[in-house]
Order: sequence, then structure tokens, then C-alpha cells
Amino acid sequence: MTQPLRSALAILFLLLFSAAYAAPMPTPAAPIIGAKSYLVIDSKTGHEIAALDADAALAPASLTKIMTTYVVFSALKQGLITLDEEVTVSEKAWRTEGSRMFIEVGTRVTVQDLLLGMIVQSGNDASVALAEHIAGSEGVFAEMMNQHAAALGMHSSHFRNATGLPVDNHITTARDLAALTRAIVEDFPDYYKWHSMKEFTYNNIKQSNRNSLLWRDDSVDGLKTGHTEDAGYCLVASAERDGMRIISVVLGTSSTKARADGSQALVNYAFRFFETRLLFRTGEEISNARIWKSANEYSRLGVLEDLYITVRRGSYDKLESKLNIPAIVLAPIAAGQPVAELSISLEGEELMKTPLRALDDNPDGSFWQRTKDSVSLWFE
Repeated sequence: MTQPLRSALAILFLLLFSAAYAAPMPTPAAPIIGAKSYLVIDSKTGHEIAALDADAALAPASLTKIMTTYVVFSALKQGLITLDEEVTVSEKAWRTEGSRMFIEVGTRVTVQDLLLGMIVQSGNDASVALAEHIAGSEGVFAEMMNQHAAALGMHSSHFRNATGLPVDNHITTARDLAALTRAIVEDFPDYYKWHSMKEFTYNNIKQSNRNSLLWRDDSVDGLKTGHTEDAGYCLVASAERDGMRIISVVLGTSSTKARADGSQALVNYAFRFFETRLLFRTGEEISNARIWKSANEYSRLGVLEDLYITVRRGSYDKLESKLNIPAIVLAPIAAGQPVAELSISLEGEELMKTPLRALDDNPDGSFWQRTKDSVSLWFE
């Protein structure tokens, strides 16, 4: 074998070895956990990372209180109630069975204390007290819960009380709970922080948060546990590492340990094998389009809010984009108006499709400009 041939073969071997070494590791299947249903998503993009029967309609137990919390947070944001506002505890709230914060009938308790009693201590009594204060009765409050659920796209959910105590036709899904949790994180960041509290004391009674992942994993900062005989042991967990937030919904496990171990395994899997990256910033010019008969010959195209994508780790550089711009775009085109469509794919699979919008106002041009472009279009 000649020296040049040996050198060529050596270089080829090195290139092949380097390519194989640099290739991303294949993504393994999600861990097997003993649950009836689960779903793991990225909070920022909503991308589904792992799922098992995510649309199965199941009893939510105290995960119901996530929706109760959302309704209360919404009332606070709208100015219908305040945190220091006092609520008179009814006999019904005081008598509510199950977990409780131990409020007493006839006493006055602030909205904030009731929220902490519901979020941290999972108090059924606190949930009913808040429901009655906002809506007049728990039944009317349940109607509000269903209205909010419909607005959030939780089409497989139906709530009949504020606590999650067993009752017929009180159901939700892992997918709906993930959407609800995502909304709480995004819409109420100042209030969401209460879900990371490990304990709360009321009436000289200190109770610990039942979400054991708060002690196990520093990246976990929420959200809620639940348990009834019908629902099993459930947990919605939310965690953030290096700017990436994961939401995990686990329903119907056999024990507190199983729900914690299963949730931790899913959270670790998501962070280990997936990443969320910024594609384009708000107002960044991605492309441009010819605007005929406009005062502006061209308009910048972009997105009106930061655009993120969730992909398998190591695959970001393999993303491919395709831009579809109509052959003729006529003025007037207002800033924010969709003009083109951008699709992002990975190895032939389309991951995302989003409109590109005009970043500038493009009003009608002068009479001369419109006439000139009309003539030009005859030849297009």
C-alpha cells in the first residue's frame, strides 16, 4: 500500500470516527412508572416530552385545588378580592371532611391565609371558604371553575366542587392539568411562588407540604398532590433548571413513594434528554417580503413574541426551516399582520409551523407608485 493511500485511508478513518463520536446519543424511551396516566411537557413551548394515556378521564382528587387556585388568582388579578380581605368561615366550610387547615366556624380569616392553607396544607375547609366568599356558594364556584376550564381549552374536564372530594362526573385528564399548570405559571408568577413553601402554620398548627419533591430536588418549586381511593396517589410537579421549566402530571399511582419516585424519574428524563432553545426574538427580522403598491418596497418579517422550540438534546443544529411567502403581497399591510409561514422540521418531521408577521406598517403608496407596480405586475 502506497504512503498516499495510507494517508488518505487514515484521514477517512478519522473523519468517520469523529462523525460517529460527535453524533448525539439516541433518546431512550421514557421511564416506566406505575401510573394510570402521565404527561410531561415543556412549560414554555407546551411540547409533549413523554405521555401515557394522557387523555384518560380520571378523578383528580386534590389536584382539583389547582383549578380552585387558578380561579382565586384570577379574582385577585381582576381586583374582585384582595389578599388582606377577611372571609367569615361558614359551618359548611368548617365541617368539610378530609385534609384541612383547621379554621373555625364564625372566625374571620384573610384570603392570603386561606390560599396558603389550601396550597401548602391542601385544606378542604380553606377551599370551600374561598369558594363561598367569591361565588356565594360552592356550586356556583364550580360553574366558574368549568368556565375557566373551557377558556383554557380543558375540554375533557368537569368540576363539581372546589376540593376534589369524590363525586360523580368530577373528572379531568393529565393533558388538561398540564395546560392548567402552565397557565398558572405563566399568568400568576407572583402568586405561583407559594407552591414552593414547605410548611405553613395556622391556628398554632404547623403542617408540611405533601409534595416531597420540594425536599428531594431543589429545582422543583411546585405544585400539588392528591389522593383518594378512586384517584390513587397523584402529583403535579413543576421544576426549572437552567431556564427550562418542566411540568409533570402523574395520576393513579399506588403510594406516596410511587408518585414521588415516578414524578422524579420523569422530570430527570425530560431535563436529561431534551432542551428548549430560543429560535427568534420578538421583533427580530427573520426575512422580508416585497409589498406591491406600498409606500415601502419591502417589509421586515418576524414574530411578535419570543419563539422557542423543544428538541432532543444534540439535535438543535439539525433543524431545517422552510419559508412560504405568497408570490404577490399587496398593500396595505399593517404591522402585525401575518404575511408568510415558517415551518421548522427535524429529519423530515415537521415540529412547528408559525406565521411570520409584518414588523412595519405598509400603507398604500402614491398614485405613481401604485401605477408603476400595476404595470410591473403584468410581467410577474
